[in-house]
Amino acid sequence: FFESSWYYARFASYDSKNSMLDHRADYWLPVDQYVGGVEHAILHLLYSRFFYKCLRNLGLVKGDEPFSRLLCQGMVLKNGSKMSKSKGNAVDPEPLIKEYGADTIRLFMMFAAPPEQSLEWSEEGVKGASRFIKKIWRIVHSHIDSGLPTEIDPFEPHDGEELTLKRKIHKTLAKVKDDFERRQTFNTAIAAIMELTNTIPSSYLTKTASKHNRMLAHEAIKSIILMLSPITPHVCRHLWIKLNEPKDIIYELWPKINEHALEENVINIAIQINGKLRSTIKINKGINQSKIEAIVLSDQTTQKFIKNKEINKIVYVENKLINLVVS
Repeated sequence: FFESSWYYARFASYDSKNSMLDHRADYWLPVDQYVGGVEHAILHLLYSRFFYKCLRNLGLVKGDEPFSRLLCQGMVLKNGSKMSKSKGNAVDPEPLIKEYGADTIRLFMMFAAPPEQSLEWSEEGVKGASRFIKKIWRIVHSHIDSGLPTEIDPFEPHDGEELTLKRKIHKTLAKVKDDFERRQTFNTAIAAIMELTNTIPSSYLTKTASKHNRMLAHEAIKSIILMLSPITPHVCRHLWIKLNEPKDIIYELWPKINEHALEENVINIAIQINGKLRSTIKINKGINQSKIEAIVLSDQTTQKFIKNKEINKIVYVENKLINLVVS
């Protein structure tokens, strides 16, 4: 345990000959993210912290802790038991990698469970991951066959279908970024990418699709590949090249999130009768008060409470509620 307890510091000064560590350790430490299996991490984390504090007291490093963030990943189970050579229940990954590819195995393992929990090994789960990768492959090649857009201009969606896809793209980018960076819930990130994939209309991938449809499909496909690339790097790099992107995918930045696209056009309005909540309605943002009042008065639930009663006053709080004062 001796050398493994401070290797992260030595890596930063790997060729230092005059001392154990040099100024480069000050630049790189503390480690941004510690990832380790739950059984290994407990003792190693204890020893690493002990050694780091010792190195600090010797004036070789700065700060009190060696790691800024900790993620202890769960174990892989088979039939409810931990995989173990002694139990004879370990799965040899080589045949699976030869049949499905390393990306498929990685996708399955990251999707099967939150990283801090144990996951149950499933051949069907691996096949499911393979089907999803093949779906991405088909979508990208259908898009390429229909003709890649020669220009990608920013534009406002023309109809509800375009608006739905545009909003879904940028909501997914925001969620996956948060899942990767803050929450570290990679399974929910993959689920969100799958949802976005299912949102792309098949008509957008045909030669008869409009210019805007193709541009929107291109934006969605690029976003999907970029989001998946940390999980399935090989297939994503290949597809990125197929899209004729000039820069290698590993040098791409996270797409800029369009805050305007995240805004919902439909809002919920609470309907109160004499201050008590009786119903809710969905309306398009920007509708004027007179139209909202007409919609509320025609609402079946509202009519039950105002039947044979006189409306004395209507109070409207914009984009929130409408209150009918009746007697």
